[in-house]
This record gives sequence, structure tokens and C-alpha cells, in this order.
Amino acid sequence: MKFIGFLMVTVGFIIAALATVVDQSAIENANSVPVVDGSATEDANSVPADDQSATEDANSASLVDANDVEGVVSAGAHESTVKWLWYLPALALGVIGIVIIRTDLARHTRTEHHVVANIETIETSLAKIVTNIQKLNAEKDSINTYDMRHRIDELFVDDLEMFVDARESIGHRYGLTAYGDVMSSFAAGERYLNRVWSASADGYIDEVNAYIEKAQEQFVDSLDKIRALKINQTNPALSG
Repeated sequence: MKFIGFLMVTVGFIIAALATVVDQSAIENANSVPVVDGSATEDANSVPADDQSATEDANSASLVDANDVEGVVSAGAHESTVKWLWYLPALALGVIGIVIIRTDLARHTRTEHHVVANIETIETSLAKIVTNIQKLNAEKDSINTYDMRHRIDELFVDDLEMFVDARESIGHRYGLTAYGDVMSSFAAGERYLNRVWSASADGYIDEVNAYIEKAQEQFVDSLDKIRALKINQTNPALSG
């Protein structure tokens, strides 16, 4: 869109420049019309009486030439009037081009703000997931196996949904490779957490304890990757 806007502004400028050249050319043509030489009339008046008829013809010709010059000058002045049929389209193109450029910049600004907000949501929700699973893992021995699934529903559902809804901004901000790395760990953590929920429903305490540990490791790894990406983008020298 921005390219189209710049193109329209450029075309408008070219049209305006051409109109200016045409107007200037008309003015110069009008100014270049030769002025009637009065000496010719004086020479005609100085001829002998026998040639009086020739003198009258010369005077008549001079008057005709003068009238012709006035007509040409008048026509040139008329042609030098500003050619609004050229300037108005040029102005319209320029204005539309500027509007398109400003609209595109505003859209990119809104998109950037949206991405920034989503990245903050991703880090915040993932940090809460890590905090809650570390707490749950630390308290697993004191929690009834059948109650573990209810605790998972209370602690993780909202934050998992928030993360998933905003996850595409990882690719927009950091690239597809970074997106794949973060999502690989997150998906593994979510998968292990689902195993914990299922094992809790079936009463398998050993499986609950094993997979909640694995889920914690994957969510922590995912959070570390998000924070590392944020730090590396802010301070590129640290990425080396």
C-alpha cells in the first residue's frame, strides 16, 4: 500500500511539472512575437507624391500587421492561463497518495502495538503457568490424586487459553524458527499436563507425580526461551 501511495504522489508531481512546462512554453511563445517596425511606415511616408498610392497600401499593411500582433499576443495570454485540467488531477493524485501512505503507516503502528501487547500476554500467562505448576508439583504429595485434575482446571485453563490466543505474535516478532522452538516446549508441557489430568481421573498416583514433573520442565523451558528472545532483541550483542 505504501508503494502505491508513493507512486501516486510521484505521478501527480510529474503531471504538475508537465503542466508547468506547457504553461511556460505558451508564455514564451507569446513574448517572442515580433514587434512591428515603425521605420517601415516612415519610409513609406517619405516616397514621392507619384507613389502616394503605394504609401497608403504600406500604411494599410502596417495597420493589419499591428492588429495581427495584438491578436497573437491576446491568444498567447489566453493560452498561458493555468491549465487546471492538468493541475487538479495532479493535486488529487498527490492527496490520495498521501492519504494512502498515512493510512498504511497507521495500520502498521496498530499492528505493532497489537504484537507488543500479545508478547506481554504470552510472557505473563506463561509465567503464571510456571508459578502454578511449580507450586502444584511441590504440593503433589499432600493433594489427593483424584483432586489433582480439579486443581489443574482451576489453575491453568485461563492462562493456557490466553497463551494460545496470542501465540502467533511470537512468529511476527521473532520469526518462525523462534515460534517453533517456543511452541515445541509449550506443546510438550501442555501434553504432559493433560496426562496428569487423565491419570488423576483414573487414580494413577505414580503417573500423576511423574508427568507433573515433566510438564513443569517443559513450561519452564518455554518461558526461558520467550525471555531470552526478548532480551536478545533488546540487546542484540547478547545473542552471540
